[in-house]
Parts: sequence; C-alpha cells; structure tokens
Amino acid sequence: MPPDASKTRDKLLDCAARAFARDGVFNASLIDITRQAGQRNRAALRYHFGSRDGILCAVIDRHADFLARRERDLLDVALATRDDELAPVLEAIVRPAAELADSGWRGRCCLLIIAELTGEDMASYSAELQAVLTRTGGHDVYELLTARTQHLDDALRTERFSLLVMFILRAIADRARLLERRGRRSRPQLDYEPFVQNLIAMATAAMNAPLT
Repeated sequence: MPPDASKTRDKLLDCAARAFARDGVFNASLIDITRQAGQRNRAALRYHFGSRDGILCAVIDRHADFLARRERDLLDVALATRDDELAPVLEAIVRPAAELADSGWRGRCCLLIIAELTGEDMASYSAELQAVLTRTGGHDVYELLTARTQHLDDALRTERFSLLVMFILRAIADRARLLERRGRRSRPQLDYEPFVQNLIAMATAAMNAPLT
C-alpha cells in the first residue's frame, strides 16, 4: 500500500473509532467520518474498507489479538484454581479490558464499541463482524464460567454474563475518560489496581447473587 494510502487509512480508522464510540456504532455518519479524516472524496471510506461493517471490523481488529492473548494468559491461571472460584475467571475479562483502556484513547473507544455490540443479538450481525468479535475472546471465559456456575440455569447464567460484560467494559472505558478530564470536576477515581480488584469483586458478587 502506498504511504499516502496507508496514512489515509489510519486517519479514517481513528476518526471512525471516535465516532462509533461517541455516536454509536449504527448511528455514526460515514460521511462525517470521511470529512473528519480530511478526505474530500466521499468514496474514500468505501474504497479502503468497503462498508460500515468493513471499517467497524478494522477498528476492532486493531485490538483483537491483544485482548485474546491476555484472556488466554489469564484463563491459564484460572484453570489452576479451585473449581468453585469465579474471581480468577472474571479477571480474564476485567484485566485485559483495563489494560487496553490504559493504553490510550484508541483502546477506550474500542471498549465502548465492543460494549455496545455485545448488548445486541450477535446473530443479527454480518459474518465478518461476528468473526472479529469472536476473535476478541469471551467464549472460553463463558465455557469455564459455565462449568463453575452449575447452580445457575442456562438462561440466568447467559443473562448475567451478558450484562456483566457490558458493565465491565463501560465502567473501564468511563474511568479512562474521567481520568483524562482530571481536575475538571470529575469524581475521584481509585488507583488502577484497586479499581481492577474492586471490579472483579463486584462482578464475582453479581454472578453469585442469590435470587429472592
């Protein structure tokens, strides 16, 4: 790819990441993204990515390998713990996401995008989008979580896991955003490690919460 084309592609990806995170994956204007990237040609985005799904997948794909690798590392640790321990399993969701958010605004935008997408029916997405979301991980965590929550029926377990993933990703992304605004009337934030440990504890408690 020529240097100028590569630079244009990167600008489009950055502008798309911001727009999808700010306005919503399906509400963000592709024309506005193209304009914000400094492209006068309206077809620039479609030339480089083909469609909304194409650029959306490319935005997520920049971080998919990192999330999957860190999840795998932490699941290996979780597998060595007792069969009734949930916290090490949930850490495999919390910590990779926290590390990604800590890497900068691109990571934070990606988390907000994934949080929105995981709140919808995956079957309604294109095969391309389903594939890239699958690459970010989550399936192996859910399998291990299923094995360790046999006291929950399938429907309740799925509901809790889906809500927790959305909550975790959004909480982490919001913390990163508030830290960037430090000093501008944002509420006090826990330091990084206490924040991660607290989020793991909250997720564990929610997964174990009794039904009245």
